[in-house]
This record gives sequence, structure tokens and C-alpha cells, in this order.
Amino acid sequence: MENKNQSVLRNFFLLGFGNKLETQITFFVIFLMIYFLTFFGNLTILTAVRSDSRLHTPMYFFLCNLSFLDICYISVTMPKMLANMLSNSTSISFAGCIAQIFFFIGLVSTEFFLLSVMAYDRYVAICNPLLYHNIMSKRVCIQLATAPWMGGFLNSLVHTLLLSQLSYCKSNKVNQYFCDIPPLLALACGDKHINEIVLLSMGAILGMGSFLLTIISYVHIISTILKIRSAEGKRKAFSTCTSHLIVVSLFCGTGIFTYVRPSSSYSLDKDRLVSVLYGVVTPMLNPIIYSLRNKDVKGALLKVLGRKTS
Repeated sequence: MENKNQSVLRNFFLLGFGNKLETQITFFVIFLMIYFLTFFGNLTILTAVRSDSRLHTPMYFFLCNLSFLDICYISVTMPKMLANMLSNSTSISFAGCIAQIFFFIGLVSTEFFLLSVMAYDRYVAICNPLLYHNIMSKRVCIQLATAPWMGGFLNSLVHTLLLSQLSYCKSNKVNQYFCDIPPLLALACGDKHINEIVLLSMGAILGMGSFLLTIISYVHIISTILKIRSAEGKRKAFSTCTSHLIVVSLFCGTGIFTYVRPSSSYSLDKDRLVSVLYGVVTPMLNPIIYSLRNKDVKGALLKVLGRKTS
């Protein structure tokens, strides 16, 4: 068993949320509903923004990027998890596990960066409104939307290449509902210090760095809002930013907790619950928060529904 490496270990088994039939059925129904809400909720935002020319602005351009990202994000893990709940086998091939980690970490990293870009967009809109359209030109918006995807998947490529070089001899049971870096490191044998150092350092630099940029943007935003004399103006400005802050706090807080800490502090049972917050709940909340708190999106959506009805 000690000599078993990745060439011999062809499959992992995802433990998920238990093997009791009643528990499996309950979680299957809950997560299936969450998946449909997330998928169609984000698809609705994409449709509403595309159909209304008034929403063809940088703010909604980045919102569409976030919605598309969340659809990809949740589709990496949820279909496999739901399929496992309906089958007797919860196995996933080694190659499939590494591929799932590559796309999941890539999309997680991309969302970290994209949330920072969205915070910068709000900073320019509120703190420099007269120069907003000059600063946030179409070319700049495309560059700001492309950079998170490139940076996110470059970060993911480094981690997956390092993981693929490790030997896994402790067990083939992954204590998680999807393949992720911490549970795989827990199964690895041999020298994995490089993996841990890279995960900790890149998580601190990229994850906490992007979160810090977001906080700095909002410090300037709040400072500018407090200078507004009109109470109605303050209310509208705060309302615009509240949705973003809710998403950032939930997503970044749980994501940093999971990846930016030493492996000795891993508690895989607790981490499995935390991963549900940033891997399942946040993508579901994004369309609910942005659509229900935004009159423009609701208006565009009503127009789409009215057009289809007529």
C-alpha cells in the first residue's frame, strides 16, 4: 500500500455527504434545486442584460461575466456530485479528478479577480463619475474582463501540475464531494512541502491581494458617499455597492479560510461544509442579490417575460 502511486491508483472515491439512503435523497433534492436556481438564475441575468440596450454598460458587462463564470463554476462539481448520489459508485478517475481541480481552482481564482475588477468599476463610477466613460472604455473593459480568466487559470495550472506529480498511497477516499487541493494533499505521501508552500503563498498573494484591492476600493467609495449631502443620493450609492459587498464577504472569506492556511490546520469534515458556502451557495446568491436589489435588471427581466407572454 505504501508503494502505491498515481500510476497504480487509477480511481478516487468521493465520500460526499454520507452513504445513508435517506441522507442521500435529501441532499440530492436540495442540491438539484440549488443547481437549477443557480443555472437559470444566472442565465436570466445574461438574457435580461442582453435584451435591454440600457444595460449595455461596464457595470452590467462585468455582471454578465460573473453570471457566466458562476454557471461554469457550479457545473464543474454539481453534475458529478448529483450523479454519485444516484449511483452505487462514487468513483472518479485520477485524470478526471485532476481535471476537476484544474477547472474548479481556475474558476475560483477567476472569481476572486473578477470581484476586484467589479469593485474597481464601482470605485471609478462613484469617485470619478465625470471621467467614468472615458476611463472604463470598451477596450479597457474587455482587458479587465480577460485578465481574471488568464490569471485564474494560470494559477490553477501551477497547482494541478504539482498535484499530478505527487504519489497517493494513504487512501483513495476523498473526504469531499468534489476533488479539491486540501483533501488530495491529505492523501498524498512523500514530500509535499512544495505544494503546501505554493498553495499558501499564491493564495496569500493572489487571494488576499485581490481581496485587499476590493477593500481599498470600497474605503474610497464609502468616503465619497459620506460626502454626498443628499440622503437619497447616499441611499442609492450604498444600495449599488451593498450587493457586491455581500458577495465579496461570503465568497472571499470562505475561500481564503479554505486555502490560505497551513495543512496542519485542515479539518476536512468542517472544510466540506465551508466549501458548500463558496462552491454552492455563493453562485446561487449572485443572481438573487443582483436581480432582486436592482430595479434596472428587474425591469429588463419583466420586459423579456412580457415579450414572451405576448
